[in-house]
Amino acid sequence: MAAITPRVLFTEKQEAKRLGFSQRTLQAWRLKGGGPPYFKVGNGGIRYDPNLSDAWLDGCLRTNTSQGEAA
Repeated sequence: MAAITPRVLFTEKQEAKRLGFSQRTLQAWRLKGGGPPYFKVGNGGIRYDPNLSDAWLDGCLRTNTSQGEAA
């Protein structure tokens, strides 16, 4: 039987620090869209999977200004 690896989820504060953004920025992205994906757990508990956030950040990579907006 294979071992189960627990999924690591970060709080808003932890993820903001890890990504180098403010908590307010993450909150605004959740409200308006355009930020990293998140989980809403229970009664409003927000959690981020760092792997999903990193994939989102990779999608923001641009080499010039004519490439348009990131997702």
